Amino acid sequence: MTVHAHADGGPAALLVLAAPLAALLLYAWGVRRVRHAGRPWSPRRTAAFALGTVLLAVSLAPPLAGHEDFRAHVAQHLLLGMLAPVALALGAPATLALRATRREARRPLAPLLRGGVLRAATHPASVVLLNAGGLFALYLTPLYAATRESAGLHVLVHAHMLVAGYLLAWTLVAADPVPHRPGTATRLAALLAAAAAHAVLAKLLYAHGLAGDAGHTAAEVRAGAELMYYGGDVAEIALAIAVLAGWRRERVRRDRRRAVAAGVAVA
Repeated sequence: MTVHAHADGGPAALLVLAAPLAALLLYAWGVRRVRHAGRPWSPRRTAAFALGTVLLAVSLAPPLAGHEDFRAHVAQHLLLGMLAPVALALGAPATLALRATRREARRPLAPLLRGGVLRAATHPASVVLLNAGGLFALYLTPLYAATRESAGLHVLVHAHMLVAGYLLAWTLVAADPVPHRPGTATRLAALLAAAAAHAVLAKLLYAHGLAGDAGHTAAEVRAGAELMYYGGDVAEIALAIAVLAGWRRERVRRDRRRAVAAGVAVA
């Protein structure tokens, strides 16, 4: 008999929803500290992070959590692994943490942000592989069917979706510091590679269905594949806009530095 690992309301759902709420409260505390110190913090960043926590909460709560329809699972995947991470990354939580903490507390954070592990994890090839490879493994092997039998495996898969999605967004959005920020062209190429892999996966699911006995009808899987294809486009367009907006901000800052340097040189 299949054991469904989704939260279906009650105390378990409340416990799951506590994580996004705690993240939002911690972020609000950081904003308050930064502003109390007389430093500006963009309301757009705050709004983006708040939106990310709302999307995360929606993905983890009923009716998406606990629903038997494959389309609900795909909608959960789009929110948890794609849309919520983009909004969270636009909130620049790492930058906020560095500004809100005392100097002695920032010392262990700086080596972590420059470390080899994070450098490897945020390499464009790594983030694309973590995202695309994880999804292909989930849907084109018996892993998805196994998650419907094991609550622990289900949680691990969802954690991977969130972390992989956030690493991709963090690397591409350019709102927070990373050990080595790739150029705009490289980030756009990584985004195109991830989008192509996502589209190929959706087409494979539509044509061939899920691997293993997942307990879904062929019509459900095809409908879920369509949602994955078109819903993925929405998330990828949002990421592309964020990448180009980051490039524009970087260009404006660079032009300002050049103008200041030219002014100093003339003086």
